[in-house]
Amino acid sequence: MTRQIITFHGGVHPPEHKAESSHYPIRTAALPARLILSLQQSIGSAAKPVVKVGDEVAKGQLIAAADGMISAALHAPTSGRIEAIALQPVAHPSGLSDNCIVLIPDGNDQWLERSLFDWRNAEPNAVRTYLRDMGVVGLGGAVFPSHLKLSSKTQLDTLIINGAECEPYITCDDRLMRERAAEIIAGILMVQFLLNAKQVLIGIEDNKPEAAAALRDAIKASRSQAVAAIEVVQVPTLYPSGGAKQLIKLLCNIEVPSGVRSTDLGVQCFNVATIHSIYCALAHAEPVIRRVVTITGNVERPGNYEALIGTPLAELLKAAGEKGSSGYIYGGPMMGFELPSLAVGLSKAGNCVIAKTPADFPEQPREMPCIRCSKCAEACPAELQPMDLFWFAKSKNFGKAQERNLFDCIECGACAYVCPSNIRLVDYYRFAKSEIWAAEKTKHAADLARERFEFREFRAKREKQEKAERLAAKATQKLAQAVASDDPEDAIRAAKIKAAMAKAAGTSEVPASDSTVTPEVDQAAQLAAEKKAKIAAAMARAAAKKAEAEAAVPMLRNEEPFMAPSQTLPASSMDKTDRTKEILDKRREERARIAAMSSEERSEWEAAKQAEIAEAKAAAALRKAEIVVPPEGPAPSLDEEKAAKIRAAMVKRDEEKARLAAMSPEEKAALAAERQARIDAAMAAKAAKAAKDE
Repeated sequence: MTRQIITFHGGVHPPEHKAESSHYPIRTAALPARLILSLQQSIGSAAKPVVKVGDEVAKGQLIAAADGMISAALHAPTSGRIEAIALQPVAHPSGLSDNCIVLIPDGNDQWLERSLFDWRNAEPNAVRTYLRDMGVVGLGGAVFPSHLKLSSKTQLDTLIINGAECEPYITCDDRLMRERAAEIIAGILMVQFLLNAKQVLIGIEDNKPEAAAALRDAIKASRSQAVAAIEVVQVPTLYPSGGAKQLIKLLCNIEVPSGVRSTDLGVQCFNVATIHSIYCALAHAEPVIRRVVTITGNVERPGNYEALIGTPLAELLKAAGEKGSSGYIYGGPMMGFELPSLAVGLSKAGNCVIAKTPADFPEQPREMPCIRCSKCAEACPAELQPMDLFWFAKSKNFGKAQERNLFDCIECGACAYVCPSNIRLVDYYRFAKSEIWAAEKTKHAADLARERFEFREFRAKREKQEKAERLAAKATQKLAQAVASDDPEDAIRAAKIKAAMAKAAGTSEVPASDSTVTPEVDQAAQLAAEKKAKIAAAMARAAAKKAEAEAAVPMLRNEEPFMAPSQTLPASSMDKTDRTKEILDKRREERARIAAMSSEERSEWEAAKQAEIAEAKAAAALRKAEIVVPPEGPAPSLDEEKAAKIRAAMVKRDEEKARLAAMSPEEKAALAAERQARIDAAMAAKAAKAAKDE
């Protein structure tokens, strides 16, 4: 029975350019001199390094762990030494650098000891964690962590395997299906088991008959009974039939609405290269350390190369015989981007590198105004209105762009391909998305900061309240103990505590009617007050006696007695006060005279003042120069024997410094050890003497 194919809306059919690279078997790329492994190998959080510079690692060893569930681990593609963990150029349209691990292979290609994972009897969550730690991501270009797609809570109706490979120039999946069909079928059976899928549909464009035949032969050769649910379906060659929603429409005639996941409709989709990496992880405990990449365009030997992740693209192009190109595209011509440099390492998303020629990739024409021809809307496979999204993105009206379902755009480039005005529509959509993501990230950070501040204020208020409650409870306890005691001092303390508690409660004094303050407490307080008055009187008498004794001392020495501040000031102090007043009056008169001067008079006065200052400075310098210098002659007499000892000690010190400077590091270390030994011996002798004295 032939399955009915219901095509999706829009789409284009650009020149394929697949024959140049699809006729040759997969070649194995040579081991490079260094590997540049970006820590951002998946959608989500970048991996966190678990190795240090200088570490020796084995092939397949974990070198960067996944940071959360939306992340994927990174492993050493071969054995070698970690040279650096630093910013390096990466394959990204911005041309910016990112954190990378640089690995220098040792040539041994020594594997880490591996043990197989019992995925059939493991819990689903354990399987997902295992695949995350093996670094399995979508190898079709999206690099979405594959373990997240295995979290279907209900029985899956249809598992779709994406073998369409619709974009021009790319043939890596085609060759993988031809040469490793049996492994792909085995991987499909694993995923079918994990998702409990009823049926499996493998979608392949009808321009790949060899790949479809190879998969059908592998299904027939399989001994598993589950292969009966697997069907290979050839779909029309129409870009972008490899999009997940478009392939689901082609094979199942199911429209996936905006904001709805395909698993909610009973469908899940995996790329054939991703299925192969899942097979390698579960069947051979092999993490994702290599991939097949298409090298095509202006090269002598176009084809598909199996290369280690992190291989510099310059070495891959050199192996393919690069002939000097005008530029290089990473990915396909529709969804790829211009490479800023060939020094970047191959990433898990790298399915193709195209060496450009002016004939195949002419210079982009000048962008013209939109003429509202609606060709972009006719070609859009997501049934959007690209011209509206363009206007909103260009005017930075991102809210309106989101209302027009901006994030449903798969950035396939079909709209830009058919645009007669040569508008780079996808670039505008990417700009709008990045701005929205940045705004949401900023808002999320601000929300977190506000939550932290509010919680801090709440915690401070709560701690203050708890402290007040503890102090109140403690005061109440002390008050109860003091009231219950027969000691008058405790009664006084109880009264003080009660007064403090009343003050804290906002009252100025303890109510007289309070039954806590008994007559006994009042009597004890009165006795304490009398005792305190007697002590104060005794201290006053002692202070008076001390003052009389101090006043008698200067009289015995025929000196003037100390004058208390309350006594009349002497005449000298009065004269000083008068002089100060005179000086202040003079200053006021001088300021008034200066203020009344004309501009010429003021200039003359300032010049005279400067002359006086200069004359005063000269006089001061002359006085400084006339300081009497002691006449030369013999130094004061000094003990000759002591002076000789000092000179000898200084000579010995200089000799010791010279000897230490001439020592080698080993000799210095030996000398330090000898000194430490003498110090230890002296301390031991001192301790022994102290023990003997005891």
